[in-house]
Amino acid sequence: MTAPFDLLWPGDDRAGDVFTDAAVLAAMVRVEAAWLDALVRHGVAGPDARDDLSGLIGAGDGPAVAAGAESGANPLIPLLTLLRQRLEARNPAAARWLHKGLTSQDVVDTGLVLCLRDAVARIRDDLAAQTGTLARLADEHRHTAMAGRTLTQHAVPITFGLKAATWLTGVLDARGRLAAVDLPVQIGGAAGSLAAPVALGGSPAVAGDLIAATAAALGLPVRDPWHTARAPLTGIADALVTCTDAWGRIANDVLVAARPEIHELSEGAVSGRGGSSAMPNKQNPVLSVLIRRAALAAPPLAATVHAGAAAAVDERPDGGWHVEWATLRTLARRTVVAGSQTAELLAGLRVETAWMTANLAAARPGIDAEQRSVAPDSAPGEPYLGATDQIIDAALARAKETPSC
Repeated sequence: MTAPFDLLWPGDDRAGDVFTDAAVLAAMVRVEAAWLDALVRHGVAGPDARDDLSGLIGAGDGPAVAAGAESGANPLIPLLTLLRQRLEARNPAAARWLHKGLTSQDVVDTGLVLCLRDAVARIRDDLAAQTGTLARLADEHRHTAMAGRTLTQHAVPITFGLKAATWLTGVLDARGRLAAVDLPVQIGGAAGSLAAPVALGGSPAVAGDLIAATAAALGLPVRDPWHTARAPLTGIADALVTCTDAWGRIANDVLVAARPEIHELSEGAVSGRGGSSAMPNKQNPVLSVLIRRAALAAPPLAATVHAGAAAAVDERPDGGWHVEWATLRTLARRTVVAGSQTAELLAGLRVETAWMTANLAAARPGIDAEQRSVAPDSAPGEPYLGATDQIIDAALARAKETPSC
């Protein structure tokens, strides 16, 4: 399986095969195979219809499916045509039972869920790596004094450990939001009433068993049809944006602190990275730039998913459903990329403590104005750090917790 590349989204290759066309095709075939197996297991279809659909569809079929998708406004219809043609030659009984009881939206929605789940797994791994690195930085630098800044100006002294703990809090919020995401199977039949599955199984109970068996085969939770109630997809979109928000906040601080006149932070040196086509003196903080890019681009994509949900009408939306697919793919892949870049940024981050000390010294006496106002009896140079240690300790304790999934 060959991953795509995107010249206009540098770093896209980090997402690999997550949510590629080939991955979407494979996911939809998995859904069809799981349903067919459920029909056989529960005696709705005869044992001669058993087939795992393996080897019938490959990455090379993507162009044909894409070209045929316009006729029915979704990619499953041409995919089914190919599956039936090839399955007929191998297993005519399976070909007759293929997709029976399902509708296009069942397979497309559940296929999207499978691809999203793969993206979430990658992001969780990177969040775990970020959490470990940030916990170390917060603890190691709890006493590394630096100038705190508000509205771009000097405020009061803080420590870099506090700043790292603040970054950590955002990453932990993202970790918690992602852990709470619900990505269930979506099977509702033609209009969400499960009419065909009930008719095939002979009762709502058997239809429920078919759905449960399909969900179990795919490793997904069961839920009543959500074909026009799109909270599972708006929920994952929001969780992904919570991740890019947290990472963008880190990247913003690095971009400011990496300016030569500040020089309090710098990205780890990697051969060939950060150069300029015209200015050989430059060492650009490119990871931070690209992470910030993702943070700026993600919210409008999530807004599109919400717009699609808000446009739901009747028993299958006319456009509101269709707008979700590419939007979710783009948002998921870009979040996977940004997660990888943030983990690398933090792992290689260089904390320039000497510059922090020098910049803080240069900010005095102005930066101590609040301390002189509220604690006039404090000795010159006495730490004015409030509950910094307690805040750091609370973040570190939370980092050790295992998020519920």
